[in-house]
Amino acid sequence: MKRTINKVAVLGSGIMGSRIACHFANIGVEVLLLDIASKELNEKEEKAGLNLDHPKVRNRIVSDSFQSAIKAKPAALYHKKFAKRISLGNFDDDMPKIADYDWIIEVVVENLDIKKKVFDQVEKHRKAGSLITSNTSGIPIHLMLDGRSEDFQKHFCGTHFFNPPRYLKLLEIIPTEKTDPEIVDFLMRYGDLYLGKSTVLCKDTPAFIANRIGIYAILKVIESMQKLDLTVDQIDKLTGPVIGRPKSATFRTSDVVGLDTLVKVANNLYQALEQDEGRETFNLPEVVGKLEQNNWLGDKTGQGFYKKTKNEKGKTEILTLDLKSLEYQPKQKAKFATLDLTKSIETVRPRFKVLLGGKDVAGEFYRDSFFALFQYVTNRIPEVADELYKIDEAVCAGFGWEVGPFETWDEVGLEKSLTQMEEMGYQPNEWVKEMIASGATSFYKVEDGIRKYYDIGSKSYQPIPGKEDFILLDNIRKTNVVWENTGVTVFDIGDGVLNLEFHTKMNTMGGDVVLGINKAIELAEDGYRGLVIANEGVNFSAGANLGLIFMNAIEQEYDEINFMIAQFQKTMMRVRYSSIPVVVAPHGLALGGGCEMTLHGDRVQAAAETYIGLVEVGVGLIPGGGGTKELTKRVSDAIETGDVELNALQNAFMNIATAKVATSAHEAFDMNILRRGDGVSLNKNRQIADAKQKVLELADAGYTQPVQSKSIRVQGRTGMALFLAGVNGMRMGEYISDHDVKIAKKIANVMCGGELSYPQDVSEQYLLDLEREAFLSLTGEKKTLERIQAIIQGGKPLRN
Repeated sequence: MKRTINKVAVLGSGIMGSRIACHFANIGVEVLLLDIASKELNEKEEKAGLNLDHPKVRNRIVSDSFQSAIKAKPAALYHKKFAKRISLGNFDDDMPKIADYDWIIEVVVENLDIKKKVFDQVEKHRKAGSLITSNTSGIPIHLMLDGRSEDFQKHFCGTHFFNPPRYLKLLEIIPTEKTDPEIVDFLMRYGDLYLGKSTVLCKDTPAFIANRIGIYAILKVIESMQKLDLTVDQIDKLTGPVIGRPKSATFRTSDVVGLDTLVKVANNLYQALEQDEGRETFNLPEVVGKLEQNNWLGDKTGQGFYKKTKNEKGKTEILTLDLKSLEYQPKQKAKFATLDLTKSIETVRPRFKVLLGGKDVAGEFYRDSFFALFQYVTNRIPEVADELYKIDEAVCAGFGWEVGPFETWDEVGLEKSLTQMEEMGYQPNEWVKEMIASGATSFYKVEDGIRKYYDIGSKSYQPIPGKEDFILLDNIRKTNVVWENTGVTVFDIGDGVLNLEFHTKMNTMGGDVVLGINKAIELAEDGYRGLVIANEGVNFSAGANLGLIFMNAIEQEYDEINFMIAQFQKTMMRVRYSSIPVVVAPHGLALGGGCEMTLHGDRVQAAAETYIGLVEVGVGLIPGGGGTKELTKRVSDAIETGDVELNALQNAFMNIATAKVATSAHEAFDMNILRRGDGVSLNKNRQIADAKQKVLELADAGYTQPVQSKSIRVQGRTGMALFLAGVNGMRMGEYISDHDVKIAKKIANVMCGGELSYPQDVSEQYLLDLEREAFLSLTGEKKTLERIQAIIQGGKPLRN
């Protein structure tokens, strides 16, 4: 049957329920969020003279939870206005409303009896054929079917979101034997296509896939840590970004999530997994029990493995728990020779061979923890999944890992590491040895642009299902390269479309990238239908290569800087004014030059999680690659009759002057960075394919080369007076420094067209020349150089 989801009811408004509701609102669905009715008045309600029948009282629990969710950081909503898509109510008064809803998601407390009572009410009011799912993380799904009707059972399964639902991409789908297969197929596709999730089909086993493997990995890290006498600081250094895991690593993550959560899941698994060979790893060490007894659970109680305090000078200081003495000590910088060997390896995957080959205690730690994990995951097939790729996908999407266990093993070298594993007492499942004996020496391989996994059942390599519509550059890296240099690669992605990929550090833009952009456009104009500018790095681009600017500024090579800026401006204009459609596909950080690139595309296909803005002010500069010009032009373009709307111009000015960054693609529309006709991809894996489709649509519509504008309305001295009054007021109030005033005046000068005596039309090139002049003048400022140096030394992106 054809099924659409227009209205979703979420039952339970706790941390997960309220945020699941927010994510459905993010995608445009109408949401009903319900929770229990309040049974007693609080002090505020008594003073207001309310009674228990008042709607504010009855809906207090759901209202408080919802307000907490929409104020949370990081934000649960892509845009604050999406909160209007969510209606609130309580189980007693509003449960009958679910009769109008297409999907009912239960997210109440993890208690089977309570869940059954909720389902009793759902059964009374739901319409036949509506979906019912549970977000349980630990209760067996099949136990929830007792006493339910045939239609309920047919349309019921588990849908396990991970917290926070907006940011963690995993959605585990857990059917029962009675779930209609069509329902499973629908949810798998809906999660991918509309919720932007990596949907993984799971078996109804304890903790499903991600928590089973992820919690084991965390606890094995603690076990290895104790075995090798390592500290909390050392472990968080070893288990963070260097191995493609979140910056919060192991113990900081525990503090953020709450140690009580880890304890609960681990204890449940220890009780449930009587036949699991790794069961004892889930038996929490004594020190974790002591932390729980002390109520040192992390951020929620003010201290955990870390504690924030103030020293004698009143300065905030982070202390680290010594797990032997249970006393807090100043945070220590961890250093290992093995980690030093990986400093020149910019991407994660090639590091694993070096890390597990380390000769120091870090190498010992990696071998002990990873070899144990490799053994564990091989023994979970076919228990938790029949196919190994599901384990990698679930752990990566649920825990924020860049590389899954089987993928890591491939990078280390399967055959070579097997002997080492066995010498250390770790034995993989017999199917691994059978696989190697058959001549298969890796868990994954790419053939003809298709990534395949080793299928244990058929003993052959099979395509990973569900990826048919994705364009993944790593899969075509050996077959579809048209041109490359050290900064970029140009791919043929089919149907007459090229893709330009950056692969510098943080995808910053230097000479090689500028050359590559021009070459890609030249190639596309010479025999292709269009160009996509996209990559699969963590970030689209952190902006210009500040190191080059800093080096030339120190040497006072201002002619060279002027040439660099001019070349970058010409390249951005080439993106806009080529004879073929160019679609830019930003994701993650798209800052400074990355934002300017986006502003000059014919269309933009942004990932929902795009953090974009012109942030050059943060290092004492102004946007010099056409960004200041373009926002000025966009304000002018919006004029239907009459003169420029000064409020709109001032908003654009403030966005630049305050280095404002949109925290989602939807916020970027408000900032006039994205416009009507631009698209948003919920699923990052679909973004390049979506961008390619946009190129084809433009080409099919008869794309013609645009003409540079010579009619940008600027305000001259009239506008300058308005801006300067505001800037001077902020300085008098000591909100900004003298150097900030200087930068703001430069921005205002460009946006108002310089020293013009009255409002008039100017060309794009006129504004670009003003922009370049302002940028160049600021590179000679001592304060600017100090800010650039601080960014370079800190290794941070250009961001205020």
